[in-house]
Amino acid sequence: MSNLAELRKDFPILQKGDYIYFDNAATTQRPIQVVEAIKDFYENANANPLRGLYDWSVEATDRYENARSCVAGFIGASKSEEIIFTRNTTESINLIAYSYALSNISEGDEIVITVMEHHSNILPWQMVARQKGAKLIFMEPLADGTITEEEYKSKITDKTKIVSVGHVSNVMGITNPVKEIAEYAHSKGAVVIVDGAQSTPHMSVDVKALGADFFAFSGHKLLGPMGIGVLYARYELLEKMTPFLTGGEMIEYVTRTDATWAEIPHKFEAGTVNAAGAVGLEAAIRYIQKIGMDNISAHEKALTTLLMDELKKMPYIKVYGSSDPAKHCGIVTFTMDGVHPHDISSVLNEDHVCVRAGHHCAQPLMQFLNVGSTARASLYFYNTEEEVLRFTEKLANVRKVMGYGA
Repeated sequence: MSNLAELRKDFPILQKGDYIYFDNAATTQRPIQVVEAIKDFYENANANPLRGLYDWSVEATDRYENARSCVAGFIGASKSEEIIFTRNTTESINLIAYSYALSNISEGDEIVITVMEHHSNILPWQMVARQKGAKLIFMEPLADGTITEEEYKSKITDKTKIVSVGHVSNVMGITNPVKEIAEYAHSKGAVVIVDGAQSTPHMSVDVKALGADFFAFSGHKLLGPMGIGVLYARYELLEKMTPFLTGGEMIEYVTRTDATWAEIPHKFEAGTVNAAGAVGLEAAIRYIQKIGMDNISAHEKALTTLLMDELKKMPYIKVYGSSDPAKHCGIVTFTMDGVHPHDISSVLNEDHVCVRAGHHCAQPLMQFLNVGSTARASLYFYNTEEEVLRFTEKLANVRKVMGYGA
């Protein structure tokens, strides 16, 4: 990326010392443009959106709804009303579970997910299955993380009512064949939910082309602020769903004994909304669009290729997932012979290198891989080749620190 040095200047935290930040799958850093957008909202439009007829409230409402329209365009929604603002991907999937699934799942029905899912896309379905007497079915990948056609066609049946799948695995980095899975699931009459937390920051997303009935992602994983998430849902489904949360602003009329709900999308956004977060998310999306998703993907592929090539030189390192760097979406998860992943992370931290260690909120996948925990380096467009080389140099030193001598 030719203007990388200039882009990095937009991120104040990246100017802080000699830190290498390789935990982007957990959360990305924020450019100053996002911080300034949030600051500008609080300084110049701070009022409760949707609730006042005075100028400041109208301005706050306009900024909030402009952010909704921006998100709709970013992921290819048909209309802005199909965008619900939540706190994060977790809340978005829980909204689906409570507002849609509990009303549409019956005893004996099946819900299909993959064993690679983040806990956010497992626990809500365990809850629904328990409460409704349904069965939770797991698709399992090949060693490289691939879900084959044979696998999804054997698990999705006439009993399947919901298929909920991560677009990109937060451990393996593999991009699942969501479009093909959705087409087959729809042929069986099932509804398709896509967890886009790890895909939306790294690739162009078109929810209609994917065949997603629901699509969820978090702002903080694509340069936006924490505390703002998105749920896309087809309008016809939203019309039939009851609210997940009830209270202020999501109502049309309330009596002592009853209430009618506000129009979509507001009936799903109870209480004072995170308007500043939505404005910050819009600024993040505008920033990403200015760089270009193709440029982001190409740079990440180059960095991932370099990283995996360097790791191949270390026979004591095992990388999980595909041997093809292009299939990792910037995520490289690994173990080191004789060294616990937590020790890898701790030793690297002494050298100001930030990586994630643990089960990555994907314990069923860890069990499937027969490993307790792993270390994970996850890259984004503001990372550099020099950082990758420094990282692998520091990683090679970990075994010496742990007493292996090499």
